[in-house]
Amino acid sequence: MAESILIVDDAAFMRMMVKDILTKNGYEIAGEAEDGQKAVELYKEHQPDLVTMDITMPEMDGITALKEIKAHHPEAKIIMCSAMGQQAMVVDAIQAGAKDFIVKPFQADRVIEAIQKALN
Repeated sequence: MAESILIVDDAAFMRMMVKDILTKNGYEIAGEAEDGQKAVELYKEHQPDLVTMDITMPEMDGITALKEIKAHHPEAKIIMCSAMGQQAMVVDAIQAGAKDFIVKPFQADRVIEAIQKALN
């Protein structure tokens, strides 16, 4: 059975890009969220194998959502997505339990590499 992945990004275009990369590589999409609050709810509902989480979002940012999910599900595997120049936030995310991070604009091979590494 294919691993399920929850895609979290406030930009529909970015979610579409990630979804495209993942489906082409045989992953199942557990759901999509446009903010951290929805990500936490969807995680509880679907318990996906992995989450790709944008850092900067309205309502609840990715680091807060990461901490929230990890508090209830310490085994959660989450990869942070960030634009260039957010290095300090990436360090916070890794310290909070993120498995890895990928930088936008996404490169398909880097996305797949990070996901495979996090899942194994």
